[in-house]
Amino acid sequence: MPQVIVDGQTVELEDHERLNGIEVARRVGVEIPHYCWHPGLSVVASCRMCLVETGTRHPQTGEIQILPKLVPACQTPARDGTVFITNSEKVKHSRALVEEALLWNHPVDCPICDKAGECQLQDYYFEHGQPQRRADIRPFTSRRRDVGPTVTLFVDRCVMCSRCVRFCREVAGTSELMVVQRGSHEEIDVFPGYPLANKLAGNVVDLCPVGALGDKDFLYRQRVWFLRRHEGVCAGCATGCSLWIEENQQRIWRLKPRTNPHVNKWWICDDGRYSYHHVHREDRLLGVRRRVPEGSKLVEWNAAVEAIPAELAGAQRLAGVFSPHLTVEEAWLLATLLRRQNPQAKLFLGPVPRSGQDEKFPGGFTIRAEKCPNRLGVEAVLWHFMGCLCTWEELLEELATAAGNGTSAYDAVLVAGGYIQPWMDEGAAARFAHVPLLVVQDLFPSPLAEAATWLLPAAAFAERDGSYVNAQYRLQSFCWAVRPPVGVWSQGQLYWRMLGRSGLFDARAALREAARDVSALSAAIGDIPPLGIDLRTNLLAAT
Repeated sequence: MPQVIVDGQTVELEDHERLNGIEVARRVGVEIPHYCWHPGLSVVASCRMCLVETGTRHPQTGEIQILPKLVPACQTPARDGTVFITNSEKVKHSRALVEEALLWNHPVDCPICDKAGECQLQDYYFEHGQPQRRADIRPFTSRRRDVGPTVTLFVDRCVMCSRCVRFCREVAGTSELMVVQRGSHEEIDVFPGYPLANKLAGNVVDLCPVGALGDKDFLYRQRVWFLRRHEGVCAGCATGCSLWIEENQQRIWRLKPRTNPHVNKWWICDDGRYSYHHVHREDRLLGVRRRVPEGSKLVEWNAAVEAIPAELAGAQRLAGVFSPHLTVEEAWLLATLLRRQNPQAKLFLGPVPRSGQDEKFPGGFTIRAEKCPNRLGVEAVLWHFMGCLCTWEELLEELATAAGNGTSAYDAVLVAGGYIQPWMDEGAAARFAHVPLLVVQDLFPSPLAEAATWLLPAAAFAERDGSYVNAQYRLQSFCWAVRPPVGVWSQGQLYWRMLGRSGLFDARAALREAARDVSALSAAIGDIPPLGIDLRTNLLAAT
C-alpha cells in the first residue's frame, strides 16, 4: 500500500488511487491554498499559489531528499514515498509573494463586490498574505462586461485562474469563453457572436474564486453572511442534483450545487439553478377551500382533516392520483390513507412531465427530459399497493368511457398534484366533471382546481421533508429549508394528520415504515447518508 508523508504525517493510499498533493494533503486535514486547480477540471498549474516543497523517502534507509525548488502541489502526483512540506518558511514566503502580485492591480472594492464573505482572495490574503501592503493604493476601476444572459464579468477583478474557460471547454463542451491578449494584459472574453448561453453557464460563477463573474439573478441582492444554507435536492428533472438552498428570512435567494459524485458531481444546470422562483410566486394556492352552491368558502385545516377522510370513506369507488413530484414518504402515507378508507381504492401515477430529449454534456452531466424528481419512488409505492402500475392515461380513459354512458367511473377521486409547470388543460379537467367528490391538492390554479369539491394548497420542494429517487435509482433525503406560506400545510403533515397520527410529520419514521413493507425500498430502513443510497437492484427486482 503506497505511503505518502505530508508535514510529517503518513497517509496510506489505495493501490488504484491517483491523487495530487492538494488531494492527499486534505486526507490529514491540511488545506493547500489554490486558485486555478479544481477536481473537475484539467490541471494547468498557472496560479502558483499551491507551491510546496517536495521530495522522496528512500524505501530502505528512510532518508528523505527534498528538491531545491518549489513545485505546484496540484501538478505533483502522490506516489509511494513522496514527501510534501506545506508549512515551511520557504513555502509561506512564496504564497505571500503570489498574493501580493495578485493584489498589485486588483480593485479593493470588497464593500460592493458580491463575492465578499466567500472570496478566496480575501481569505488567502488574511491567512497567507504580506503583513502590510508595499505598494501605493490606487483608485480602483471596475470594468463590467456582459458575457451572457445570466452572467456578467467584472474584468479588473479577474485573477486569470482560467477555471471558467476550462469549464466551458471540458464540461459544457461549448467553448464560449477564451483568454484574449497576452502577459499582464490578459483578459477573459467571449468569442464574437457566441455569448455564454449554454445550459450550464451559471457554474462559472460558482467556480470563480473571486468576484470576477457575477450571477445577474443574485447580483446586489443579498450579502452572503446573512444567508443560511440547507441541504436540498433539485426537483426540476429526474437527475435529482444535490443542492445548497440558501435563504434569508424564509426567502430563497439562490441555489448552488452540492458536491455529489454519484449524481451531479460539482455542477447543476441553469434550469435547476433558477427554478426556485416558483416558490415565491404570488399566484400560489393558499388556504383550504370547499365548494358550496354559492361558489367556494375557506375552511380551517383542522376541519378539513376531519371532513375529507370521512367523505372519502363513504365512496364505494375511490381513486387516487399520485404526482411524481410527491416524495416517497408522502406517496406512502397517501396510499396508506386511501387504502384505509377503501381497501379497493385504485391508485394511479399522475402525468409525468417531459420536455425534449436527455441532454448529455462532455463532462458527464445530464439534464433529463423527465421534468419531475421522483417518478421511480412513487412507482415503487404504487407497485407495492397495486401489484401493477396504473397510468394517468388509463384514468382519463376510464372517466371518458363512463362519461359517455352518463355516469362516473368513481365516486371520489383525490388528485395530489404539486406540479411546477402547467399540467392540466380544459379537456382533461372536463373528464372529471361527473365525479361527485373531487379533492385536488396543487401549487397553482388550474382548470381541475376550479372544478374541485375540496381544493388544498401544496408545499413546494424547499418547504418539505422527504426523499426522492432519481433516474439513476439513488434515493436522497432532505429537510425543509423555508416554511410554507401562511395557509399551507406540507403534504406530509396533511396525510400524517389524516391518518390520525399526533405531533409533527416525521419523514424519517415514514420512510422506515415504507422500507419495512416495500421491498424496493428496503435498503432505506437504516440511516440515509448525505450522498444518498443506491436502490437499483431492489427497484429493478420489485418493479
